[in-house]
Amino acid sequence: MSDDEEEQQSSLQNAWKAWSKFYSANSFLILVVVAICLARAYPPLGADYLQPQITATWIAVIIIFTLSGLSLKSEELTKAFTRLRFNAFVQLFNFFVVSAIVYGFTELFKSFNAITDELANGMVISACLPLTVNMCMVLTKSAGGDEAASIFNCAFGNLVGVFLSPVLILGYLGATGDVEYEQVFLKLACRVLVPIAFGQILQKTSKATVAFVKTYKPYFKQIQEWSLVYIIYTVFC
Repeated sequence: MSDDEEEQQSSLQNAWKAWSKFYSANSFLILVVVAICLARAYPPLGADYLQPQITATWIAVIIIFTLSGLSLKSEELTKAFTRLRFNAFVQLFNFFVVSAIVYGFTELFKSFNAITDELANGMVISACLPLTVNMCMVLTKSAGGDEAASIFNCAFGNLVGVFLSPVLILGYLGATGDVEYEQVFLKLACRVLVPIAFGQILQKTSKATVAFVKTYKPYFKQIQEWSLVYIIYTVFC
């Protein structure tokens, strides 16, 4: 092999190592970008053929929280419930601080005719809504954060948001709307609370489950990220 060929092969190896290192550190963001591009390329696949109302809305979300229930220790969840000051800060910040900041900026932009009233109202409404449960939990886990605290605050925030979000929207915009409380609570319970409880029960009662978790727990994070990427893909379709 000539010197030029050796140098070219070495350059390719270095480039591959650099890409592998970059992908390893940013794999989730890269997959999200790819998913959005694929959704834009052929929307009917994710919007119709893959049945997102079942596969994304239910199956993918249940997978995410069942794996959390299997991997999290009960003591971690109990500790998350008892951190009253931290949980209160998270809820107050997410509902009141974020919405107030967004409302202030939208009013400022509207005064300069930088955005339309419709866009401003949409931004304010979005800021008044609770956090997306699956997105927040998976991103917290990917960042090495407190998964138990994330699950509690997301679930609690969505329960409180059923009552609090309409009040905030009414206060900022003077608009009202109807909320189907029973449907919201039922879906939250079926998609989040029941899968977590199921995973916790298996963790406590099945030795085979404990052995499975010990063997495959390193892959749980990756499966949860892929599930969330799939949800994002179907949303953009």
